[in-house]
Amino acid sequence: MLNIGDIAPDFSQNDANGTATELKRFQGKWLILYFYPKDNTPGCTTEAQEFSALADEFLKFNSVVVGVSPDSEKSHCRFRDKHNLSLILLSDPEHKMAEDYGVWQMKKFMGKQYMGIVRSTFLINPEGKLTQIWTNVKAKGHAQVVLDSLQKNTGA
Repeated sequence: MLNIGDIAPDFSQNDANGTATELKRFQGKWLILYFYPKDNTPGCTTEAQEFSALADEFLKFNSVVVGVSPDSEKSHCRFRDKHNLSLILLSDPEHKMAEDYGVWQMKKFMGKQYMGIVRSTFLINPEGKLTQIWTNVKAKGHAQVVLDSLQKNTGA
């Protein structure tokens, strides 16, 4: 399990355009790395739209918002375009990132157990350390909570 103060696990995953995206790309910036279960589902759409709506506010704090799910690059592209999202979406079909960040877990729904993404967000500082971790996130309103925390962590 990851803890505040740990170095964020490295990654290299493709974005919606098929471009390999690595953690080191964000060095020197604050990174909001959020994991969500599935493109085009109600909660995931709400969360992505709220992060996109606050994109200019996040930029003021030298930060980048990146969403991660097991969906394909093609699915991410459709999701981004359909909802006019302004964030980077990474494809993690083999759950490597989700496992490295500890969010690929056993879940229950309607009496069935299955492995899936536990909606979680990681605030990573410009030096690559975990500054804040949110788990079992409720999608609605979460982007504002993250922005408020970023503002406090940057001393703004």
